[in-house]
Amino acid sequence: MNLKNSFLIAISLSFLGLASWEYYWRSQGFYPTLDDNKDLWAVQRAKVDKASKDDVVLLGSSRVLFDIQLDEWEKETGTRPVQLASAGTTPLPAFRDIVENTDYSGTIIVGVTTTLFFSTTFPLAPPWDRAQTRADFYHKRTYAQRLNHQLSFPLQKNLAFLVSFEEKGYADEINLKGLLKRVKIGSRIDEGIPPFHEFSDIAVDRNTKMRERTVTDTAFANTIKKVWGFYGQTSPPLDKESTMSFFLEDVKKFKARGGNLILLRCPSTGGQRIGESVVSPKLQFWDELISQANVKGYHFEDYEQLSQFNCPEWSHLSATDAAIFTTELAKIMMKDGVLTNPKTN
Repeated sequence: MNLKNSFLIAISLSFLGLASWEYYWRSQGFYPTLDDNKDLWAVQRAKVDKASKDDVVLLGSSRVLFDIQLDEWEKETGTRPVQLASAGTTPLPAFRDIVENTDYSGTIIVGVTTTLFFSTTFPLAPPWDRAQTRADFYHKRTYAQRLNHQLSFPLQKNLAFLVSFEEKGYADEINLKGLLKRVKIGSRIDEGIPPFHEFSDIAVDRNTKMRERTVTDTAFANTIKKVWGFYGQTSPPLDKESTMSFFLEDVKKFKARGGNLILLRCPSTGGQRIGESVVSPKLQFWDELISQANVKGYHFEDYEQLSQFNCPEWSHLSATDAAIFTTELAKIMMKDGVLTNPKTN
């Protein structure tokens, strides 16, 4: 057998192996998805450096990601927001990055999930570190990293077996490390975080939608509720004093240069809302934050149009409800005059 034939056989076997592996995982319900990693975030962050007074930037944690739909927002306001919210993080480091490292003076909407917003200012705490790492990466990323990110898109969009996540811990990872985690040895009990399944799909511009399975499969939604319960039981006490002081310092600077800051409390329901009411009562946390920041705030419970929803896993809106929520929220803000449509001015 000559070298050419050996090469063709090797290529054929490799292709057959990859095709079989891809077919297997698709048969298990997996499909190609983008990883919401620091590279994807950095591309959007770059837009802020060139943003105008008419632009809108979204900050916050996963509720802002799920609940604000960019298409609906653009239809109502004439402006497509820059989506910089990050799951499982406090928005404080990202807000400071914009205040300190840009001259942007347009509108910033900051989502306030109280258990994350008031969680910590400790640099190594996960909610802080995840957000700070993304901001730092944006400023330090190399041209090689940017090119690598762009070249990864065709693979991420077409191969299900490449499903992986920058934030490790999801039970859906199909890399070697993720597969080994699924191996159960004897009767050993894992007392860590319950299996946490990815339940969203994200687009190139970071527009995020809840997967329909979360809405239709109660058992699947319950696995996510268990994770929220785990975090609720194991998270340290909130640090209201330090977080409030840190945030208000940046609020003062942003407002001084003409910035328009809006605070937003997205819906939560069921056990999640009950737990939040216990550890961060609205009067002592949300109302005080609005008062001290002296900015316009929108709490879902204060508006009939925004409080009619049920979160399938207690913490985020379905894709259908998120579209309605976004439309109604934009209408309210425009009626209040805190937002304007630049195309009609």
